[in-house]
Amino acid sequence: MRIFLVRHGESLGNINERAYGQFGDHNVPLTQWGYRQALVAGRAVSSYLYDLSHKEIPKLDIWYSPYLRTRQSKDALLETLQPEWISGVREDYLLREQDFGLFTEIYDHAERRHKFPDEFEKWARLRNSSGKFYARPPDGESRADVAQRLRLFLQTVIDDASDGVNDVVIVGHGVTNRAFEMNFLHHPVDWFERSDNPGNSDVTLIEGTRLQGYRSTLLHKANDRQAGDEALRDAHGSVLKITPKPTL
Repeated sequence: MRIFLVRHGESLGNINERAYGQFGDHNVPLTQWGYRQALVAGRAVSSYLYDLSHKEIPKLDIWYSPYLRTRQSKDALLETLQPEWISGVREDYLLREQDFGLFTEIYDHAERRHKFPDEFEKWARLRNSSGKFYARPPDGESRADVAQRLRLFLQTVIDDASDGVNDVVIVGHGVTNRAFEMNFLHHPVDWFERSDNPGNSDVTLIEGTRLQGYRSTLLHKANDRQAGDEALRDAHGSVLKITPKPTL
């Protein structure tokens, strides 16, 4: 059994945090650069599977988060994979991004502190005393909460692939993909605290067997835009624009 964890490509929110507040976190699209990143990630998965196809015909179950940027990334992957390889394509809300509650769509710490001073100070104390994994933003999810729902999703994947025939592609977010990897490989909390989110359109491959065990490797490291690179910053597939911040 193989599992390909694919993080979505670069989104408008990755290059301008104001996009989260303007469009809503769930509706932030990929940039044109991000869609190209996802295409290249799909080609990396396709190339890996093609090299194995002389031994076996790949069969893939594709799962994806309902957020726009992950749906668009899933579409890019489907452009690059052989249609006969695809067994099923399904959305699952358990793969959604971490819910930051009152801090949703506010990614700047200074703005969070300004708008919700008491809640921010309590959250900051929790992060210092309990660690980032357990600290829950006000009305939101801690990373432990995300890991818990990813454990539920993992059970769905295991039940669905109980015959061991199909491989799995999961198109998700940085925290959710990391939480899945943590659960599947039985990593401790300390691993999550020390690890970083994968980059946009990075592909992590988990492979092995129950008898021999599983391991993860970075199958594909995506190219990030360079400093000063202003190309392909518009939204993919739409005419959405980030409204300039008004001057006071």
